[in-house]
Amino acid sequence: MPLIDKPLAELKTYLGRNPRPGDFDSYWERALAELDATDPEVELRPSEFQVPGAECFHLFFTGVGGARVHAKYLRPSRSEGSHPAVLQFHGYSYHSGDWSDKLNYVSLGFSVAALDCRGQGGWSEDVGGVRGNTLHGHIIRGLDDHQDRLLFRQIYLDTAMLARIVIDLPEVDGERVGVTGGSQGGGLTLACASLEPRLKRAAAVFPFLCDFQRVWEMDLVMTAYAELKTFFRHFDPRHEREEEIFTRLGYIDCQHLAPRIRSEVLFATGLMDETCPASTQFSAYNRITSPKSMIIYPDFGHEGLPDMNDSIFTFMSDL
Repeated sequence: MPLIDKPLAELKTYLGRNPRPGDFDSYWERALAELDATDPEVELRPSEFQVPGAECFHLFFTGVGGARVHAKYLRPSRSEGSHPAVLQFHGYSYHSGDWSDKLNYVSLGFSVAALDCRGQGGWSEDVGGVRGNTLHGHIIRGLDDHQDRLLFRQIYLDTAMLARIVIDLPEVDGERVGVTGGSQGGGLTLACASLEPRLKRAAAVFPFLCDFQRVWEMDLVMTAYAELKTFFRHFDPRHEREEEIFTRLGYIDCQHLAPRIRSEVLFATGLMDETCPASTQFSAYNRITSPKSMIIYPDFGHEGLPDMNDSIFTFMSDL
C-alpha cells in the first residue's frame, strides 16, 4: 500500500508534534468556570418540519460571550420514562444537516441534538470582537488576541453546554448520552467528551483539529488547514513566531484534551487521508486512556467510509 504518512506500526505509538502550553490544564479549568457561570437561557421552538413519531424543535441557548447558539432537537413523540440521546456535530463550515437524517435514532427511542457551530453554515451566532485576522478560517480566529478569545475555545464550550442541556432534559436518561461526528465533527466529539465527563460513548470519524504542527510539517495545509498558511504569509512570513503560534494553537489541539475523556470511544481513520492526516488523528487516539477501539480503512482518505455509519449506529444503539 502506498504511504502518505507514517507506517501503521509507528502511527500506533505516535504522540504528536504540536506543543502543549504549560498552563493548558488551568486554561481549560478557567474556561469551564466561565461555562458554569453562563446561564444558557434554553428555548425550544417547534420546527416547521414535523413527522409522525417525532417531535422536532429548534433549540437555542446562550453560550460563553453571549452568543445565541442553535441546535436541531428531535425526540420520540411517545416514550415511556426517560430515554437515551445522541449529540451530533458537523463538518467544517457546514451545518446541522437535515431533520430527516436523524430519524433513525428517534425510531430507536432516542433524542437527537445536532449543533450549528458558531458563524458557520447554520443559525448560530458568531459575536466576534477579536483583535487580529478575521479574514479566513476559525482555527486562527483570535490567535493574535488573548488565548481565551480563540474561537474554537468558544465552540468547544458550546459542545459542552449542549451536552449539559441534553443530559438535564427531563425526558433524557442522563447516564445514556453519546456524541458523534466526522472531520470537524470528529474533533468536536473529542472536545465535547473531554469537557463533559458524564457522556458514555463517543464516536469520532477522521477528526480535524489535532496536531496542527504535524499538518504543517507534512505540507498539507490545504483545504481544511489552509488558513494556517494564510496566517503565516500575512502575519509571520519569516516564521519568526512559529513556536509561539503553534504553542498557542496547542490550547485548542484535541490531542491535548484527549486524556480527559472518560467515555468509551469508537474511532475511524483512513490511512490515505490528506485532509486530516492519519498521524494527526493517532496523536489524539493514542492519548485516550478510557476504553477505545479504532476501525482502520487502509485505502480511504477523507471521504465516506463504507459501513461506518452503521457501525456508529450499532455502537450507540445499546446505550
